[in-house]
Amino acid sequence: METANQKFAKRLRASMEQAGYEPKPAVLEREFNLRYWGKPMTLHGVRRWLLGESMPKQDKLETLAEWLIVTPQHLRFGEEIGKRIDKRRARWEEAIGYREREAFEAFINLPAPQRKIVKEVIFAFTQAVANNAPDKGTAPLKAVTRRRTKS
Repeated sequence: METANQKFAKRLRASMEQAGYEPKPAVLEREFNLRYWGKPMTLHGVRRWLLGESMPKQDKLETLAEWLIVTPQHLRFGEEIGKRIDKRRARWEEAIGYREREAFEAFINLPAPQRKIVKEVIFAFTQAVANNAPDKGTAPLKAVTRRRTKS
């Protein structure tokens, strides 16, 4: 399994190629240091970025992103997380109508002890629906299993 640093290195190399630069340490060192006004990076330091051994700090990441015309988020995290978040957000937007939003607002305004009771009731209903489904593999609602919390 790839580490976050290795994934960053892949995105950095791909962004350099897309911008018309060879993904080599000498090229990265030269181009980065032309644009960064802090302490210059060494050849060894940028080589570690390209190999996925380390990841730059935020200020250096921003310089890289500006140079390569990509977002810092793209370099650090990639597009996958954004797509998953957008998909989840769209699911909520499609599934929740005005009445559900009102219910959520009312829930949020409850004191913590009452919210805890409401959560337990919702989890109990979800579990009951999942247990009473005709075929366990095709339950209309996915059973939610949560550890009980003190909130």
